[in-house]
Amino acid sequence: MQVDVQAVVQQAIQEYMRQDTTRREPAYKAELQEERRRREQLERRLNTLVEENKHARKIAEEAERGSAIRAELQQNGVVKIDLAYKAVQDGIVRGEDGRLQAKTDQGEVPLREYISDFVAQNPEFLPARISGGSGVTGAHKAPVTSGGIDVEKIGPGMSKDDLERARQEILRVASQSLRGV
Repeated sequence: MQVDVQAVVQQAIQEYMRQDTTRREPAYKAELQEERRRREQLERRLNTLVEENKHARKIAEEAERGSAIRAELQQNGVVKIDLAYKAVQDGIVRGEDGRLQAKTDQGEVPLREYISDFVAQNPEFLPARISGGSGVTGAHKAPVTSGGIDVEKIGPGMSKDDLERARQEILRVASQSLRGV
């Protein structure tokens, strides 16, 4: 009986490889699962970072937009900037070219033109006009008195003259503060 040595060696090698594969396969599967878990975890983290980035960009864009609108309102002389901003901000969007525009019935209008039109149509946002000029008589001004009233002396038992002086002083201070003097 002749034994084919080459066939026996080849069969032994195949058997060894089969056993080795069977022995190593669980380790490969575990390593593969661990790599999959790490990859999925990294993908989730990446998606989270992408969302955070989008959110941060949106906030930065909104802040820049609000700043540009407020600056334009201020350049047009608006005193009540926050109130005017609330009135115009909803209509102002960023156009395809990246510039701020207002969507109106006439189409898209540049921010500067829209704010100018808004201020012209709503003069209540501008500072009060000071009357005066040629031919206009000046408003009655209270005489400036050098002596102030001591707040501690104001009370129920004060004389009529002191009471009248206190009233005049209060009137003078109130009118100055209303005029912005």
